[in-house]
Amino acid sequence: MERVPGPEKMGRMGYARRMWARYEPIHAVTYFAPECKAVTDALGMRGFWMGYCATRCAPLGEVGPEVATAVFYGFHPQRARRALPDAWRHTSAAQALAARLAGMDEAMRRLWGDAVESPAVAEAAELAVAAARAADCAGRALAAANQALPCPDAPHLALWQATTVLREHRGDGHNAVLISRQISPVQAHLLKAGSGESEGEALRVGRVWPEEVWAAEVDSMRRAGLLDGDGVLTAAGAALHSEIEAATDAAAEQPWQALGVVGTERLAQLLTPLARMVIDSGTLPVPNPVGVGLEDL
Repeated sequence: MERVPGPEKMGRMGYARRMWARYEPIHAVTYFAPECKAVTDALGMRGFWMGYCATRCAPLGEVGPEVATAVFYGFHPQRARRALPDAWRHTSAAQALAARLAGMDEAMRRLWGDAVESPAVAEAAELAVAAARAADCAGRALAAANQALPCPDAPHLALWQATTVLREHRGDGHNAVLISRQISPVQAHLLKAGSGESEGEALRVGRVWPEEVWAAEVDSMRRAGLLDGDGVLTAAGAALHSEIEAATDAAAEQPWQALGVVGTERLAQLLTPLARMVIDSGTLPVPNPVGVGLEDL
């Protein structure tokens, strides 16, 4: 992944990827912080993945595994079937939403300390909320569901919720790009792993793809000239990966155009140290499934 330039260069180079590198680490705290798992455990969730499926799907309501698999896209259907609808026998969507905010409150106070109450966080929240509210969510189910939630009063939680809208906005668009190019979920993971952004085996295990399905897709991509014998992208594979990422960036640009150059550059400046604190803490491991790290800041 390219090194992200400073805000002074962003106006002429586009915003979507550079802003993603700054808000993704903040959003992703909800998946990695022990405080967030503790609150889902308290709801009666049996393990990390049940809590993940329940809290991520909660903006959509008490949906079943078919909907979860569709909107997550990269997961084998068995992942959601193990969690849903069983999770809704232990909690409700409303309780799951309250729990994820409670977990994020504790996690952000640990990670950011006194900065949680700072004017910088309040300003970042105002700008991020404006971008999230301006995001066109047509065709983007998870983004729209999160956008429709009430905005928390506390600035640090409003900031986190805004990053969640923006992350799901980008993710929904990325899924559409993959579908339009007939890229299967496993092929998408192999492109990511082959580029060095994430670890392939961690993606396979976390998204519960059977070894034989994974191996068949590896063979298919090798025959197509997209992967070499070590699972690294060939020139053709790298070109396809770049094409997909560029299309994803283009589809994610609209909120930043709506916020404007001055607002977006100011938000980038405010988010950078906050994202750095998350990564420096080790709460978001590097490498990670989303493929973001300090080198991107």
